[in-house]
Amino acid sequence: MDPQQVLSIGRDGLMTLITVCAPLLLTVMAVGLVVSILQAATQIHEATLSFVPKLLAAFATLALTGSWMITTLVDYIQRVIQSIPNVVG
Repeated sequence: MDPQQVLSIGRDGLMTLITVCAPLLLTVMAVGLVVSILQAATQIHEATLSFVPKLLAAFATLALTGSWMITTLVDYIQRVIQSIPNVVG
């Protein structure tokens, strides 16, 4: 196993991680920004006002993209496991 193979496997893992996490993170960040703007405009600083919308947005995003996330992760894991004989041998 040479350093190029290690870097390639690591890069593929990081790209898969970013691809899978992006929809959830971007949605929660956008909802958090909107709620923060509303809190600043109305001067209502309630903790649940920022928590509950982000939680609901996260659940909705997982409901919409969860199957795609699982499929992407399973495909990546299958590729890594199938490449073990080529990497070791």
